[in-house]
Amino acid sequence: MSILTQILWLVLLAIPIACIAWTVTHEEVFREPREYCIKRSKEGKTLLERKFFYLFTCEYCFSHYVTIIFLCLTGYKLLMDNWIGYIIAGFALVYVANAYMSLFGLIRQDIVKDKTEIKIMEITSEKAKTPAP
Repeated sequence: MSILTQILWLVLLAIPIACIAWTVTHEEVFREPREYCIKRSKEGKTLLERKFFYLFTCEYCFSHYVTIIFLCLTGYKLLMDNWIGYIIAGFALVYVANAYMSLFGLIRQDIVKDKTEIKIMEITSEKAKTPAP
């Protein structure tokens, strides 16, 4: 595979990794299992139990495991054709996927801020229209 093709794969393969990691660790659809994992990660009796359940609550940690699955499914290697290519690809995919998630988090935060400002303006506008008693 040419280096350009490898980089294209890196940029594109990181998208579903980021999507899965973000959805599991942040979205409402997985809220109940995530809350269970948060509870077990804080109240677990052993270090191994606490760390295992923490993996499902942290998008950075979870993205490593999603990346491993994608590397097994695709056989993607970066820069080298041997096992070292898998390791380089793994860390590069995690890095790019987490950059995507950070960018997505910032965009969502900005959208929530804008919605809040609009709501405040609407409330202020309604109060200005109502006559004082």
